[in-house]
Parts: sequence; C-alpha cells; structure tokens
Amino acid sequence: MLLLKELELVQFRNYAHQKWVFKEKIVGICGFNGTGKTNLLDAIYYLGFARSYFARTDAQNVRHGDMGMRLNGQYLLNNEPQQITCILRETNRKELSLNEEQYKKISDHVGKFPCVMIAPDDVDLITGSGEARRKMIDTILSQTNKMYLVQLMAYTKLLQQRNSLLKQAEQVSNIDYTLLQTLNHQLIESGTFIYQTRTAFLKQYIPLAIERYTEIAGKTDGLTIQYESQLNNDSFESLLQSSLQKDLILQRTTKGIHRDDLILTIDVHPFKNEASQGQRKSLLFALKLAEWEYLKSTIGFAPILLLDDVFEKLDEKRMFQLLEKVCSDEYGQVFITDTHAQRLQQQLTQTGAAFELLTL
Repeated sequence: MLLLKELELVQFRNYAHQKWVFKEKIVGICGFNGTGKTNLLDAIYYLGFARSYFARTDAQNVRHGDMGMRLNGQYLLNNEPQQITCILRETNRKELSLNEEQYKKISDHVGKFPCVMIAPDDVDLITGSGEARRKMIDTILSQTNKMYLVQLMAYTKLLQQRNSLLKQAEQVSNIDYTLLQTLNHQLIESGTFIYQTRTAFLKQYIPLAIERYTEIAGKTDGLTIQYESQLNNDSFESLLQSSLQKDLILQRTTKGIHRDDLILTIDVHPFKNEASQGQRKSLLFALKLAEWEYLKSTIGFAPILLLDDVFEKLDEKRMFQLLEKVCSDEYGQVFITDTHAQRLQQQLTQTGAAFELLTL
C-alpha cells in the first residue's frame, strides 16, 4: 500500500511554509474557497508527477512574490519509508530526489508514486475536445509503460519537426523530400506503437469505466465508449501519403494518433449533448475510478486518490455510492476536499471508515 504520512510545502502557491502529518487512510480537508484546499491536493499530485495537475508552468506554482519553491513528502510504500523532494531553484531549474538521491531524468519518476485526481474542471473530459481524453489515456499509460512514455515524447518531437518542415516548404515553395521521408518513417514507428498500446489498454479500460458508471448511476443509461482512431482502418504510412497535399496546404500534419479520441454516447446520442449534470459527473467519476483500478492492477498497489470539490452537482444518493466505494478496504489513501465541514463529516461518517478532518 502507498500512504502519504507527511507533506511539507515551502513557497508553493498560497503556502509560505506549511507542514501536515496524516494519520488516517481517509483524509477530509475543509475550508472556504481560496484557503488552499486544491493547492494541497495539487502538491500531492506534483510529488507523483513532478508537475502540476493543472495547466500551469513551474514558475506559476511559486508563491507570488517569492523565488523558488520546495515540496517534500514522507511516504510508506509497502511499509517501507520513502521520501520525495522536489525543488524549483530561483533559476527555474527543477530537481527531483527520491530518498535524497537526485534523478538524472525526471521522467524516470513517473509511475513510482501514482495518484489519480478528480477536479471540477475535469468535466472537460466529457464535454471538451479529444485532447483532454487523449491526455487522460497518455497519463495512465505513461505510469504503467515506460516505453510508451519514451515513444510518446519521441512522437511529439517528431510531429513538431514535421510541422515545421511543412511550414518552411510553404515559405520557400519547396520541400526536402529526403528529410520528409525520414521524419515520416520515425513518426510511423512511434505512432504505430502508441496506437497498438492504446488499443490493448482500452480493451481493458472501457469495460471497467462502463461498470463503474453503472455502480455510481445505478443503471447503464445506454452508455457506450468507443476508441476512434484514423489508424483503425488504414496504416499510418498510407495515411501520411494520402494526406501530403492537404498537409502542405494547411502546413500541419492532419493524420495520425494525435487525432485519436474516445467517442462517448448515451442511447446512441452524443453524451455531452444529451446527458444531465448528474450523468456527466457520474461518467467523470467512472472514468477516473477505472483509471485508479487499472493502475492498481498493473502497478500492484493502490494509487492515492485525490477528490477535489466532488460534492457539487451530484445528488446525495450518487455521492454516497461514490464515497462508500472509495472509502472501502479495497481502496488506498483518499484525500477529499469540501467547503462544508459538517457535510463532509456526515458523509464520511456514513461510510463507516476511519477518517480524519483537517480545517484550513
């Protein structure tokens, strides 16, 4: 089991210097808006990924008016003490250490201390573009498959290089076909690996997500989730060949796994158009709990679950079904924030699980 026992923040977001000691597996965090509840959860996420969960640069995580920051976490992993320290220097250089031994590559840390965050803005997974859903898939697979992370980083870099070549070709009315073929070959190699890995993963993940939705909502609601990829019907090589003229005109790569998506429907209609607020929230939680379950089965221990302001727009019945599940013995450590201390205490008490309540 993975447990965070102590968390210390120096000049992170709204915290000048703060330290917490966590005694229970279930931790409730209460406070008014702006007191730093979300920032506390984001700090825990940061120690697992060496980056914020939200779209912030490292510099944006530094407390306003200060230079640099430091995060320190004391963990128990399978009853063995572990210490993670992340430092952002005044020069904006980031250093990450495990048990006082600094990583040469920060990417080597990803997946060692997994956590799953559920935040209000995550509804974009349901209502937003495919980019949010691809990011979710990439985050899960990057924690469980080191080669996937390597290939994803390579694909992103190659895609940028190919797009730059296409823009340059428009400016000079000519293209270096030798360089284009080299980039295509490398892009195909990385892209095909990513597609095959995503395909295998989603065969496991999609049934889990639908099962979790049914548990939370109490019914299936005709929910379907399908993996949409241009590579489902054509090879990547043929796609790049057939789209070359269009790519030259638009000056970007229009075909590839960077256009993949998950198609969500409810009774054969687009989920984001037909679903109620409760159904959207239920699907969001289902996707995230399926992520948690997949990580646990693949890595071998339960990730830390971070639930930020989850009580909004979810009726009491669905809320209890969610909390009853995540507070059960099968789950690991859970951090939950809410603006109403009495509501949070009442809901957690009903689960019958031991918990502690912190007030910010």
